[in-house]
Amino acid sequence: MLNNKLLLFFSLISFCVTAQTKEIIIEVQPYLQDATPSSIKIMWQTNANEESIVEWGLTPKLGKKTKGISYDVNFTEARIHEVSLEGLKRFTNYYYRVKTGKTKSDIFQFKTPPFAKDQESFKIVAMSDMQYDYNQPNKFYEVVNDGILEFLKKDSKDSLPDNLALVMIPGDLVENGTEYYQWKDQFFKPAEKLFSEVPVYPVLGNHEKNSLYYFKYFSLPKNGSPEYAEHWWFKDYGNTRIVGLDSNNGYKNSKEQYNWLKELLDKTAQDDTIDFVFAQLHHPYKSELWIPGEEDFTGKVVKLLEEFSTKTGKPSIHFFGHTHGYSRGQSKDHKHLWINVASAGGAIDNWGEFEGRDYDEFTVTQDEYGFVLVEVDGSKKDTKFTIKRISRGNTKEFKNNIVTDSITIYKNEKKPQQPQAVTPNNSTVSITKTVLKASEFESTFKNAFHAASNWQVATDKDFTTVIFDTWKQFENWYYKENRQKDDDLTDEEITKRLTPNTTYYWRVRYRDQHLNWSNWSKVATFKTK
Repeated sequence: MLNNKLLLFFSLISFCVTAQTKEIIIEVQPYLQDATPSSIKIMWQTNANEESIVEWGLTPKLGKKTKGISYDVNFTEARIHEVSLEGLKRFTNYYYRVKTGKTKSDIFQFKTPPFAKDQESFKIVAMSDMQYDYNQPNKFYEVVNDGILEFLKKDSKDSLPDNLALVMIPGDLVENGTEYYQWKDQFFKPAEKLFSEVPVYPVLGNHEKNSLYYFKYFSLPKNGSPEYAEHWWFKDYGNTRIVGLDSNNGYKNSKEQYNWLKELLDKTAQDDTIDFVFAQLHHPYKSELWIPGEEDFTGKVVKLLEEFSTKTGKPSIHFFGHTHGYSRGQSKDHKHLWINVASAGGAIDNWGEFEGRDYDEFTVTQDEYGFVLVEVDGSKKDTKFTIKRISRGNTKEFKNNIVTDSITIYKNEKKPQQPQAVTPNNSTVSITKTVLKASEFESTFKNAFHAASNWQVATDKDFTTVIFDTWKQFENWYYKENRQKDDDLTDEEITKRLTPNTTYYWRVRYRDQHLNWSNWSKVATFKTK
């Protein structure tokens, strides 16, 4: 018995000595989390050792030191380290490196966020569905390093933290969230040059499988529902509120999540410092490339955001993925954008491969790899944001960071001039092939152009009984074809068969490319034979 105790004692001593003398390797390079104007969290992973130290300062000489915590990854000696730096200055560049035992990382930089009152401008990258594809194993590395980093470098000579505020990822970070090696090798390693200097904010996709690894690797804001920590949350950067949501099974129908979002939007409506709301969740409400991927819960989120934007005048976006291709749409009656930011690595959902549909909301859909760049103007004089799609092409056609789509949305409304209903007016028409004609588009807003028209025909002058309602965009890219090519938005044929000997009323409104609708035209009338 004594010999067994001595054997156990010496085994423990041997284990401790081995642990202390073992070469410490940084298996996951430092990455940034949960930044505020006065704080930031820095995380990394080593093969052993609990020591968690960040050396940091305003210059590469560093000079300050902060200790943190560590915890196991997968019941081995490997440890995830987390250090919170506090008392930082807002919108300021800092240098840092991490230290565990005798092992130190390279020196990296980060920049703290501004307050909204600072009226600073900034950029955000949004991308998703970078899960490993065995046919294109290096695609995520390419999108990050040859795509994001090279594009930003050419766009500006500033350092990466000066050029990019944060990264949003609406789901499917890995192919199988329960596989430990995929997080280390297939998600963090390809993006280490980006995540070491720019905070990353993901939400859960279906491929994460609600894995414990996801919650160990990320330290997201704890301002959602306490019992559902890190499933939904929000983060403010300057004048923009970013909302993370969970659209997966087990959470998508949660009353807690829906009520939390509703209450958050009500509070945001009263917050004069917030100009824009960007929500991200994994599943689409509508998908032109892959209808089976659609999710009704996202439709409920879209409705809340639409109502919020119309009520407050604060434009909003919902970013999503799941369908592996880019789409950009807009709500008909609200200043709200629909943006699919995939695919950053997962196999493309090619045109014709799955069941699809040409939805009125979407202007552009592309079966390509790439990412989305959001440029936010924080100035109160002309507050706006611009969405740019940066394409890397697909397996049939390579594109080297080509801007294939762009839209700019202003907070302040700048309505086009009210159009005139020209013909028919106080006239009699046939019950078939009746064409409505309105005046040319006009706007006092510089460079505004005619981007959409909405036509309505009713049997009463108050339009309580609308029998024809059509909404057309100036472009509609579907299946690589612009279905709106050469369509004059100042006229529209009534495709519904009209009733003989009936009086009808019609009106039209015009929209510019910034989602500003004009007032409805004065009501015109006609009779059928």
